[in-house]
Amino acid sequence: MSDKKLLGEERRERLLDLLKTSGEPIKGGDLAKQANVSRQVIVGDISLLKAKNEPIIATSQGYLYFTDPTKDHKYERTIASSHTPEETEDELNLLVDHGVVIKDVSVEHPVYGDLTASLHISNRKEVKQFIEKVRSNKASYLLELTGGIHMHTISASSEETLDDAVEALEGAGYLVRT
Repeated sequence: MSDKKLLGEERRERLLDLLKTSGEPIKGGDLAKQANVSRQVIVGDISLLKAKNEPIIATSQGYLYFTDPTKDHKYERTIASSHTPEETEDELNLLVDHGVVIKDVSVEHPVYGDLTASLHISNRKEVKQFIEKVRSNKASYLLELTGGIHMHTISASSEETLDDAVEALEGAGYLVRT
């Protein structure tokens, strides 16, 4: 973008172009700097774009135009896992090393019900970025609300890949049998 403040529809079109061509999440603050507006304006713009059915998702790494990395991942499964916060990186690496995409994490909270957060983690670099973001923000993992128990939706290109990942989770002692 430029030093010039972009207005309304022109700004949203430019944001959409940036998100579509990036291939990686872009932080709201970075989009705001490029558009020469506040982060709050970007939040509003993203909401308007979503209202127009643009597949933009907010991840822990920033906004992402969702070109489905799982389009070849026709198989999906929800698994229950339990471990300590310190074991999170190991669990996520174990899954991506088996060729699955970790689409989300969810917990069943006694007051709020089901809480789900989009992750869309597919490789070790994304695992590292997620872990670093949690640490740098001194944030808690959702599993801390439930004594370690949580669910992941995972996807892969075959049932065999999902089976292998689940078997590896079980071998590591992370799988909860339902």
